[in-house]
Amino acid sequence: MVAFVLKRLVGLALTLLAASFLVFVVTEFSPGNVARKTLGAYATPAQVDLLYQRLKLDDPLLVRYGRWLGVLTGILRDPLQDPDLKLDFRDPRGDRYFGNFGYSTLFKAPVNDVIWDRLKNTALLAGIAFAIIVPLSLVLGVLAGMREGSWIDRTISIFGIVTTSIPEFASGVFLFVIFGFWLGLVPGTSPLTTSAGWSIASQLLLPVLVLVLYDSGYVVRMVRGSMAEVMNKPYIRTAILKGLPHRAVVTRHAVRNAMIAPFTIILLQINFLISGVVVTETVFAYPGFGRMLLEASLSKDISLIEAATLIALTIAIVTQLLSDIGYALLNPQIRLS
Repeated sequence: MVAFVLKRLVGLALTLLAASFLVFVVTEFSPGNVARKTLGAYATPAQVDLLYQRLKLDDPLLVRYGRWLGVLTGILRDPLQDPDLKLDFRDPRGDRYFGNFGYSTLFKAPVNDVIWDRLKNTALLAGIAFAIIVPLSLVLGVLAGMREGSWIDRTISIFGIVTTSIPEFASGVFLFVIFGFWLGLVPGTSPLTTSAGWSIASQLLLPVLVLVLYDSGYVVRMVRGSMAEVMNKPYIRTAILKGLPHRAVVTRHAVRNAMIAPFTIILLQINFLISGVVVTETVFAYPGFGRMLLEASLSKDISLIEAATLIALTIAIVTQLLSDIGYALLNPQIRLS
């Protein structure tokens, strides 16, 4: 098992290195001067020319990538904090530290000051939604799968199909009209401030509900399919023929085996809830990670785009690693091999 985890960790590191190179290449070769994109639209020609020289943009691509990686890991100093550029940009962490993503031209602040605050907001939203999605999906999926073809199964299956088919922006508007406009129970936006008289909990209600409805339908169908398949296995029929109570058959034999396949699907929802909630955050003006990435893309904030992309990739890769480890723990065949 230790060798399995170490092999996955090595693969994770290599994947991140390859992903960082691809992100660097894409941003470098996007239309426009790299120095101009880094400094923003309002930088003077003199500042752009000076940064062009400081970044040594005439060097080969691999040399520039190595220099960018050196700044990111804290080996090299950040050229943007050069006093000669007269940008008045000073990072409180200094000009050399691990995880230096540079300066955001959109928010006029170090990327680290922007991105971690937004990621924290999205983590709050994702954590609440995930804590509801997982038990709700497991209960509904097991109920539907253990009674395949019954009215309970059909009702839960229809629920899953309908909720997954409705786009997030449509369910967001629909829920706001009911609970916000007609009933006046919740606000229409979620800026996470109490200046308008709404509590933080009330502002989280609609975004969480949209995510739960959209994502739980998909997970319910995955759990239901796996549970229905396990209930038709020979060892389940043997246990029933031996006279074991139906509840004991389900809880002791069926559920654990049925969870092996959906386990990976459930963990992958973490990646969606962190980096895939752009629509929900935009609809409710939620100051989260996904909305920040959209704003950075529209404003061509190259440093913020690079940082957000690398963090999203890291979350996806770590989530996949955890799912692989969990799958190996649940499945003895994978663990023993």
